[in-house]
Amino acid sequence: MPTAIKFENISKQYRLGLVSTRTLSHDLNRWWQINILRHEDPYLKIGEVNDRAHKGASEYVWALKDINFEVEQGDVVGIIGKNGAGKSTLLKILSKVTTPTTGTIKAKGRIASLLEVGTGFHPEMTGRENIYMNGAIMGMARNDINRKFDEIVDFAGVERYIDTPVKRYSSGMTVRLGFAVAAFLEPEILVVDEVLAVGDAEFQKKAIGKMQDVSRGDGRTVLFVSHNMPSIKALCSKGILLQNGNIEFNGNIEDAVDSYLKTRIYQNQQIINSIKTYSNIIQIQTVTINNGTSNILHLQSGDLKIAISIEGSLSAASRIELEAQLFDSNNVLLASYCPGHLSGHYNTYDIGHFKISNEIQLPTNITKGDYFLSIQLTDPNVAFLMNTELPIKLSIEGFVNDCGMNFSYKNRGFLVLS
Repeated sequence: MPTAIKFENISKQYRLGLVSTRTLSHDLNRWWQINILRHEDPYLKIGEVNDRAHKGASEYVWALKDINFEVEQGDVVGIIGKNGAGKSTLLKILSKVTTPTTGTIKAKGRIASLLEVGTGFHPEMTGRENIYMNGAIMGMARNDINRKFDEIVDFAGVERYIDTPVKRYSSGMTVRLGFAVAAFLEPEILVVDEVLAVGDAEFQKKAIGKMQDVSRGDGRTVLFVSHNMPSIKALCSKGILLQNGNIEFNGNIEDAVDSYLKTRIYQNQQIINSIKTYSNIIQIQTVTINNGTSNILHLQSGDLKIAISIEGSLSAASRIELEAQLFDSNNVLLASYCPGHLSGHYNTYDIGHFKISNEIQLPTNITKGDYFLSIQLTDPNVAFLMNTELPIKLSIEGFVNDCGMNFSYKNRGFLVLS
């Protein structure tokens, strides 16, 4: 297959706290060295690895350093790594949102990008107007956009709001429409960041299916960033693992995911440090499990109850549902906890302080070993509000006597997947 994208020596350097060098002496020194003395940019010789967890000696960091790889036409490539590894920076350079410090990218065909909520949308324009504007930017004729218009609106599920300004859309609606525009306007290269996590579970499943159709049926190239390893494995054939701005692994997706899971070194740290919010209406202040704040929890097989408490504040009234997923050490989903979806009852919280406290029972057939718990707050069937990007590690000690499967939500237990 022909090469669709070629990354050649891509590096991106940032000065912490500032844009560019932002000092007259640094700018004059750079100009003198490059333009008068014809030397290499002196600031390319300094800088440290972008390790967010440790304070360094230099104020310059490399978000990306010497990235080289090729993507063939029709490939679906998953780009994975921890927060701060350089995934989003790489996609922003490809999408020409920012420029590389060094290196070049050669891409064949139109690129459609969905990097964050509202990318490419004008908030004052309606959904209809934004669809036509994005199509025009991608070089499509109006007749071509007309031909795809109904499919875009139907896939996004926003027909009732299509003539409403986008600024009045929820984050979930905005992502739905943004993805539909990116996927249906026939780009040769589709770039999707982890923004899909804002959508509900039903839409995520539709989006994954559409990306599969785009790649397999139409032979287009897809670059997909996500922390959801089952989605990555289901969609992608190849994977690139980034770590501190460098390529740690490039190859088969199964091997890439295995390499990523091995890099998840768990040290005692606050759960709150791995919290990511997806809406500006919510702020999280404390997260505790069994009255502790550590991301490592030790349990005995005879006492598998987990008490979760989350406190924060809301700037707008919202329904909030606590959800959780249990994974094994291979990142295989074992069970899900989402009682509101089964009961149909959700709690609405007013503006100001809120506290959610739930006690859940792990499946009774769980055995000794290490497991991982991912926790979310959602506006049910609308959008994700919060997620633990680094799951909580559950170390189960001892053995169980009861080998029965728990398929009910009695005692607020998990629904076990069979």
